[in-house]
Amino acid sequence: MIYKVYYQEKANDIPVRENTKSLYLEATSEREVRQKLQDRDYNIEFIQLLEGNYLDYEQASPNFVLEEI
Repeated sequence: MIYKVYYQEKANDIPVRENTKSLYLEATSEREVRQKLQDRDYNIEFIQLLEGNYLDYEQASPNFVLEEI
């Protein structure tokens, strides 16, 4: 399954829409996503499962790059 993770670059940053970044990650669950990212100093706002038409839409984007962790 592919997840889209919305995050701030530092764990103590206050979530501000203009500073929110995203990445795509392949994992079996949301828990695995958090485990894979725990060594990074991210303030994770939201983890979204991508499937169906939404996944197709995201994959068509030039910004779609799966993170290798």
